[in-house]
Amino acid sequence: MLKDEHIELRKSVEEFAREVVAPVIGDYYERGEFPYEIVRKMGAMGLFGLPVPEEYGGMGGDYFALCLALEELARVDSSVAITLEAAVSLGAMPLLRYGTAEQKERWLPKLASGERLGAFGLTEPGGGTDVPGGMRTTAVLDDGQWVINGSKAFITNSGTDITAFVAVAAITAREGRRPEISTIIVPSDTPGLTVSKKYSKVGWSASDTRELSFTDCRVPEENLLGERGRGYSQFLRTLDEGRVAIAALSVGLAQGCIDESLRYARERTAFGRTIGGFQAIQFKIADMEARAHTARLAYYHAAERMLAGLPFKKEAAIAKLVSSNAAMDNARDATQIFGGYGFMNEFPVGRFYRDAKILEIGEGTSEVQRMLIARELGMDA
Repeated sequence: MLKDEHIELRKSVEEFAREVVAPVIGDYYERGEFPYEIVRKMGAMGLFGLPVPEEYGGMGGDYFALCLALEELARVDSSVAITLEAAVSLGAMPLLRYGTAEQKERWLPKLASGERLGAFGLTEPGGGTDVPGGMRTTAVLDDGQWVINGSKAFITNSGTDITAFVAVAAITAREGRRPEISTIIVPSDTPGLTVSKKYSKVGWSASDTRELSFTDCRVPEENLLGERGRGYSQFLRTLDEGRVAIAALSVGLAQGCIDESLRYARERTAFGRTIGGFQAIQFKIADMEARAHTARLAYYHAAERMLAGLPFKKEAAIAKLVSSNAAMDNARDATQIFGGYGFMNEFPVGRFYRDAKILEIGEGTSEVQRMLIARELGMDA
């Protein structure tokens, strides 16, 4: 059962998504434009600071509160939801968890208010799931500064007008065949950091995703985030948490498909009756509801274990796998229910269909989730 504060939060974000986001987001999506005004209003609501302590300007809530907000936003639009998810789980949370007192005081207040956004630079053009093996970006200490060279791909929130920094994972030493990976904060105005133009994406068209390059990019030695050589393990923890958040976002998309399909089935007529009276449509929507309900329980359970300090890697992988599958399946069924109109971008289900596929890829592919689940069951070779 949800706590009273969680119920109130969910209600307020639901109203915000319906009244503020829904009427305008389609235009942003069609133009491929980042919704600065919506982000500003989200910041004013405190959404970017939900799990950030009050001493740093946050709301002092928990990670589950963030998940509930993501679910409600994604019921209307995933571009807005992923902007929030990446800004908090990949931008603010590593800083909160591993940053020094000085780093937290410098960056967290503006991240929590939504005035600025943080990004995490991990993935590289030549490497995806194999992060250590595919990493080519390096950082070398020279006279008290890190000198960074390399490139990153698919980095969310990295090129907006309000991006504050990118936390870059880089090889800081090599020990035989195993690289030492550390994370270094690179402010967005650092010379040598080049931000490419926005990708032309299939979905998430109103979110910011770019490739970055670093050419003799110099930052102070104290910009190291956490311990040297612990960058990869830090990210694995961040990724486990992020999978719970992405699961919540996926559930929101799956639920949005149900919302739109129910409305359309009650309005659309064929053969002298509303299509909701046909068993074929009823069965589709019943299956959609079952998927969303099951996926929601999965991410609730993973979040519960995470907040209790219990191991949750397996549960996070299950939640991410089940929820992303539910989102993709529900988007396909909703598009089928809408028929030709489901193929039009002016209808939300058209956006949902385009947005759903990436949920089976980002934050670890579905194949990776199955590997993690099997490994947690003791099936590692």
